[in-house]
Amino acid sequence: MSQVTIGKKVPNFTSPATGNKAISLNDLTGSKVVIYFYPKDNTPGCTTEGQDFRDAFAKFKRAKTVILGVSRDTIRTHENFKSKHEFPFDLLSDKDETLCQLFDVIKEKKLYGKTHMGIERSTFLIDEKGTLHKEWRKVKVAGHVDEVLEAVKSMP
Repeated sequence: MSQVTIGKKVPNFTSPATGNKAISLNDLTGSKVVIYFYPKDNTPGCTTEGQDFRDAFAKFKRAKTVILGVSRDTIRTHENFKSKHEFPFDLLSDKDETLCQLFDVIKEKKLYGKTHMGIERSTFLIDEKGTLHKEWRKVKVAGHVDEVLEAVKSMP
């Protein structure tokens, strides 16, 4: 599978999601879609980012935008994370890294002097026709959700 490019249609994907369902990009045609990739459930930065999307959820909904969070955690872990923080959007489990590869978010990271491969915090905005409109890579959590919301509102 090739990787996504701004201005090009994002290949359809189907991924297991919270709520005992599978979500396909094609099923979301007609809505804008924000897909945010984060390293791990229940870690400080990922929790804050999820809470920020949760707190702005009504504004995204008014802008006809679906929010999806993605990490390599299991559905069971996602269900607990979603419930604990009352996220009103679905979390996708990408254990096999299919979406991570499609969106090219697996990067070499350093933690305590050790190198490992992990998810680079990234967000992607897809238009109603399934075309990648904008991407944010190496995301810093503070203020990020407001920036994404502004981009959604400025879309034609």
